[in-house]
Amino acid sequence: MASFHDDSPHAGRWPAAHGLHRLIAGLFGRLAARIDARRTRNELWRLTDRELDDIGLSRADIDRITR
Repeated sequence: MASFHDDSPHAGRWPAAHGLHRLIAGLFGRLAARIDARRTRNELWRLTDRELDDIGLSRADIDRITR
């Protein structure tokens, strides 16, 4: 069985760095999701009513789908 012991001055700081990394990754993830939803909403609004009907949607469905 192997073990590891860190005596460096930075020992114990990694959990905080990991938490910061998760926070930043979460923020970028939410931003990417918001951008993707906006693009989807814009593309759906550009479709005609007939095109929306062909894919089983109506204009009333667009906001609900992109939330």
